[in-house]
Amino acid sequence: MSSDQTFITFINSGRRTIEIEKDAIEAILPRIGEDFSRACRIMLECSGRVVVVGMGKSGHIGNKICATLASTGTPAFFVHPGEASHGDMGMITAKDVVLAISNSGETSEVVTLLPLFKRMGAPVISMTGKPTSTLAQAAEINLNTGVDKEACPLDLAPTSSTTAQLVMGDALAIALLEARGFTAEDFAFSHPGGALGRRLLLKVQDIMHSGDRIPAVNKGTALGEALLEMTRKGLGMTTVVDDNRQLVGIFTDGDLRRAFDQGVDPHKTLIDDVMTVQCTTITPDILAAEALKIMDDRKINALICVNENRQPVGAINMHDMLKAGVV
Repeated sequence: MSSDQTFITFINSGRRTIEIEKDAIEAILPRIGEDFSRACRIMLECSGRVVVVGMGKSGHIGNKICATLASTGTPAFFVHPGEASHGDMGMITAKDVVLAISNSGETSEVVTLLPLFKRMGAPVISMTGKPTSTLAQAAEINLNTGVDKEACPLDLAPTSSTTAQLVMGDALAIALLEARGFTAEDFAFSHPGGALGRRLLLKVQDIMHSGDRIPAVNKGTALGEALLEMTRKGLGMTTVVDDNRQLVGIFTDGDLRRAFDQGVDPHKTLIDDVMTVQCTTITPDILAAEALKIMDDRKINALICVNENRQPVGAINMHDMLKAGVV
């Protein structure tokens, strides 16, 4: 087979796989009905956690479903059925809900646990491809994820079936998320190390320059001295304050360029004559994401944080946002 023929074969195979799996997803759409709603209700009212069990490929899907549930407001963890038979059953309580996944519904390691779940009183929700299977019949509710065929041309490797399981798991997680009123801020608390967590949880006071690191000159200072202060602090601007340390203006790199364009002599000009008086200020307790939006909206690269007396208590610029991962 030539390289061109091989290339076309790869493309056809990939597209055929996606088409088959797309059909599998479309097939489970009408099954989102009363049983699905009941399953969500049981999981929502659970005072413990959702315990997901599954073997093989179903186990891998179960791990992902478990992770999605946990990160969207539904406490969940995965228990390997084989390990459950050798001590890990102690991790499960009567307050928990079991989500058992098996395409055949006859996976021995999972079926073996059913009497134990029943004995402790933990409700079982099954996710199977065969509603008449042992697992489906023993569960309080069965979510049918059956498919007509696997994408595998041998109809052996779990492909369409695992895709259907994954989609059903996502549907459960999102339905529960919406029922709980789960917010982006709640999501951030589950992902404090990620970019979303940084954007949603980080406050200006966490990253601003404060104390002696705030560039500041007094009203009436010569422009040349103000430029030295800007150079020392390295924020591309300086605050201008009065005798009560209250903010009266700001002078930035942009103001400097405009002043030079007008032929201003830095040794003879006072900062009062070239500063921006009506400058934008913020408070340190706002979210860094809010400060970033203010910068974007007003096309500025720095902000001054002030207290209730309009005294500068912090300074922040776009570089600080980049460094903190807010941008």
